Amino acid sequence: MNVRTTPRRVVLAEYESRAVPGLTEDVARTLVVTGAVSASRNLGGTLLLTASTKVGFVRAGDVELVVRPKVSVSRLLWMVGHTRDPAGWRDDDVDVDPADDLVAAIAVAFAGQTDRALAGGLPRGYRPVDEASPVLRGRLREADQMRARLGVAVPLEVRYDDYTADIPENRILAAATRRLLRIPGVPAPTRAALHRIQRLLADVTPLVPGTPPPATPATRLTRRYQPALRLARLVLANRGIEMPPSASAGTVAATGFLFDMYAVYEQWLTAGLRRELECHGGAVDGQRVIHLDEAGKLAARPDITWWQGTRCRAVIDAKYKAPTSVPMEDLYQLVTYCAALGLTDGHLVYAGGSPTTHTIRRAGVRIHHHVIDLGQTVPVLLDQIGRLSASVLDALPAKMR
Repeated sequence: MNVRTTPRRVVLAEYESRAVPGLTEDVARTLVVTGAVSASRNLGGTLLLTASTKVGFVRAGDVELVVRPKVSVSRLLWMVGHTRDPAGWRDDDVDVDPADDLVAAIAVAFAGQTDRALAGGLPRGYRPVDEASPVLRGRLREADQMRARLGVAVPLEVRYDDYTADIPENRILAAATRRLLRIPGVPAPTRAALHRIQRLLADVTPLVPGTPPPATPATRLTRRYQPALRLARLVLANRGIEMPPSASAGTVAATGFLFDMYAVYEQWLTAGLRRELECHGGAVDGQRVIHLDEAGKLAARPDITWWQGTRCRAVIDAKYKAPTSVPMEDLYQLVTYCAALGLTDGHLVYAGGSPTTHTIRRAGVRIHHHVIDLGQTVPVLLDQIGRLSASVLDALPAKMR
């Protein structure tokens, strides 16, 4: 007889450490492999878990690990959504209970928006279909007919437009529903709602795993589906964990859903600066490869660079941390970038601390330390991005303006 035990729940904030008595080595090793935590032992020999900047939910063995972001769940989801779709994403796409875990909040919001979107029935549209048919339907694909069936009357190689529910919008909603149903930690009422949605979308062709969701431009007929589609893309774009037993030596099966806050912050900052700085010409790149040496053998990837043709106008590094003083390794890194790119100014953008500027002796380089307060309201956050871009512009030499 199988006895179903209630999973043991461990809740951590980002960077928080906690002793977890009775945690087995294989489960601890599995949690470490996911990247959510590191593990060590305290003086008493008890396993100590320390959360990283990856937030969300992981189930490994009989342990459910929740890593909560330092920012509110609604703020995190806004940052991710606004990065992907700044014109379309709305702060009220996600109605979040502050007590909800990240995964629960996403699942609840997605199920609610999708229920509303599908309340009037599945959206349908025309989809081109190529097939061999015993009768002429649509138009004959003459080249295919001659190549495949020269001299044969039937079947006919035809193409026609089929009015069907098997359209990109429904395929995206179905894929996100399946992803969420594979994740533990979804509240029971929400899981039931997801199962209802899955049944509605049962005949929709699944997306090919590993391929990005297709584009779905908003139209008059699909406008009401956009909030659900934005959440679906968010679900599909971020890291789902489906680790089989013994994926690595000494591990157990694991499932979960994680956001890397360092990546979320960097991508949000890149998107925001791109919108602001490209109004002044050039192109803003994220993680563009540069070379530090004349021979082109020492490659590096600054977080954000702004280019005018082949000339770099500015370099910005995003740092998801709140130091009391600028870490020396951050200064060394940015001074190196400035030297390689021929810049007199570089910019570090932290998620806390105090702004300041350091002039590096004998290097002719100034390092500007900027701060973005992620706890502010959306209008204030956008204003902070605007002021940051203005500071980058002000630091440009006169010949680059």
